[in-house]
Order: sequence, then structure tokens, then C-alpha cells
Amino acid sequence: EVQLVESGGGSVQPGGSLRLSCAASGFPFSNAAMSWVRRAPGYGLEWVSAISGDGRPHYADSVKGRFTISRDNAKNTLYLELKDLKTEDTGVYICAKGITVAVGTPRGQGTQVTVSS
Repeated sequence: EVQLVESGGGSVQPGGSLRLSCAASGFPFSNAAMSWVRRAPGYGLEWVSAISGDGRPHYADSVKGRFTISRDNAKNTLYLELKDLKTEDTGVYICAKGITVAVGTPRGQGTQVTVSS
């Protein structure tokens, strides 16, 4: 059974930083493409970033240059480093198995990120 558990969210001021983690189990993590999506209040899911099995990163234009995705295959853990946070980055950040997220894509419950002054 695929399990994805996010952590690391919190409340920060604009310009702040956070590091999100996603602990994965139940599948061969090192070969799997993984992604982060977010759900802002009142909006649907927004794709944020993804990383291929060989470590190639991909970013939405809205976060490029501010967010960094990485993985530690020895720890079966996916990371997302968030820097220079903006109020519009507020939302629930969810990790998922795969490059994109669709109905049925395995995903975690999410971790809340709140950016406000």
C-alpha cells in the first residue's frame, strides 16, 4: 500500500522559508517520479513541482527560482524547500506519486503552509 506522509509546514512571514518533507513507503521510491501540488483556500489543486526518478526537477513558473525539489532515495523521502515565500503561496502542500496528479493518483494528506504578515 502506497503511503505518503508530509511534514514541515507552518506559519511564516512573507520572505520566510520552510522545508517540507514527504516520507514514502509501499513502493520502490528510488525509481518513482514524485511531485508536489498545493491547494489554496477556495481553489483547486495547483501543480508546483516534480522530480523524475533520475533526479531531474521541474517547476511551475510561479515558484521557479524560489522553490527547490529534491529527494533522498536512501531515506525514501521527498523534499520541497520553499524560500522567499509570498502570501499567494499559502495552501495545503501535498506530495504525490508521479509527475502529475490526476484522479486516483496516490497522494498524502498534506501539510499546511501559511504566509502572512
